Amino acid sequence: MKLGIMQPYYFPYLGYIQLMNAVDQFVILDHVQFAKRGWIHRNRILVEGHIKPIHLKIDHMTQHRTIREHERILDPVHESYQLRLLHHAYQRAPSYADVMPMVERIIQNQERNVATYLETLLTEVRDYLEMDTELLVASSLDYDKSLKCEQLVLEICHHLRTSHYINAIGGQELYDKQRFAESGVPLDFIQMDAVEYAQFGHPFTPNLSIIDVLMFNSKTKVRELLHAYTLV
Repeated sequence: MKLGIMQPYYFPYLGYIQLMNAVDQFVILDHVQFAKRGWIHRNRILVEGHIKPIHLKIDHMTQHRTIREHERILDPVHESYQLRLLHHAYQRAPSYADVMPMVERIIQNQERNVATYLETLLTEVRDYLEMDTELLVASSLDYDKSLKCEQLVLEICHHLRTSHYINAIGGQELYDKQRFAESGVPLDFIQMDAVEYAQFGHPFTPNLSIIDVLMFNSKTKVRELLHAYTLV
């Protein structure tokens, strides 16, 4: 059984979705510290060839509380602005008519809890792309949640009887393949291949929100791109 573990991100980039698709079970790590400089509450899209931010409004965002302990600020004005921005950016994109209803549904979701909201977002994207991955929420699993970093990941792997753990490429600086092997869990890192697609004729901008990928590519093409990676 292949396993991936990540904090939940706001409309994450293609590499994150590739990891979700590459595993049988994907654990949404929601009981860890909220990283204010990370991607939990923000991402980027392309508007007329320029990078523009999109983000969640978070009530009293702090690294002293977990992701699950944060709540969204429900702001209809902000929601409307983001939808107008996305409409302006992608209304002429090939898959706009297929993708925008899902994006609207996500942005207009009135769930206040940040972790629960992002779980819904990831589920929507998974279902749109017809992925078979089972999504699990870390806070609902019964294991020692006091552990940190590598010990925490190994604890989850053992709890779920994982036979192969796959981590994002950034984890190479954090996790030791030999230690995982000695613990009975082979470890690989997923490295996204160089992926390019047309963005209205502008010079290609990589690593944007999955929204950009979905808007400019058919579902069939995106499902192909989900396999554009190497395990290292």
